[in-house]
Amino acid sequence: MTTPTVAKKDISKLQRAIVDGLEDVKAQDIQVFDTEHLSALFERVIVASGTSNRQTKGLAASVRDAVREAGFPKPRVEGETNGEWIIVDCGQAVVHIMQPSFRQYYNLEELWGEKPVRLKLGSAKPAMAEVVKPVKEAPKVEMSLKRSNAAKIGVQEAFPSKAQLKKAAAKNAAVKTPARKTAAAKSATPKAPTTKTTARKAPATKAPVTKAVAPAKKTFVKALTTAVKAVVKKVVVSATAKTVAKAAVKKTAARKA
Repeated sequence: MTTPTVAKKDISKLQRAIVDGLEDVKAQDIQVFDTEHLSALFERVIVASGTSNRQTKGLAASVRDAVREAGFPKPRVEGETNGEWIIVDCGQAVVHIMQPSFRQYYNLEELWGEKPVRLKLGSAKPAMAEVVKPVKEAPKVEMSLKRSNAAKIGVQEAFPSKAQLKKAAAKNAAVKTPARKTAAAKSATPKAPTTKTTARKAPATKAPVTKAVAPAKKTFVKALTTAVKAVVKKVVVSATAKTVAKAAVKKTAARKA
């Protein structure tokens, strides 16, 4: 047997799960109504709007998952094929997910809205507190005497004494002396002068360019000029003869007159 207080806790938990599922998919104008005095079949009617068929189907699926996660039995869903008005039957609560035009036309608030339930929207899921990991402090390492002695030995090896420096300089001088002698011997040997024979090129003689005129061309020109002169003379003689004859005719005519 369930006491009234347990039943109230169950219905409040159920309506909270439904509202959380609707808010997850951003439902519009969520309203909860108490219908316990109007019907013995269910105690809550929840109405919400979705802007498209895709959103209404997503809202129905979100409500179904949220109710199951809260520990209630799986609800029944009707109207998913069309998506304009989907009813999710959660037992003690019925959810109507409608598009705005259908919600305005059927006006379910007028039927079930005598006792609206005040419910804080958006405050169901507590904000996740940021987990701050404690910062571990660096361990303080105290150097022991052995480590300090090893450090001193390392410093001595890094910075040798004056005696060690002198020995190293003597070794370097002994190694470098034969090399210096061989270099001096090489520089003492005289080098044979290298004579470069430069062969001078003889100047190129250019042959004189002689312009040869063909004798046949000269004779042709001379013949042409003589022929032209003869023609001109004939023309001039004939012209003068004509003018003289005309003058004689005019004189004879004048005399007869």
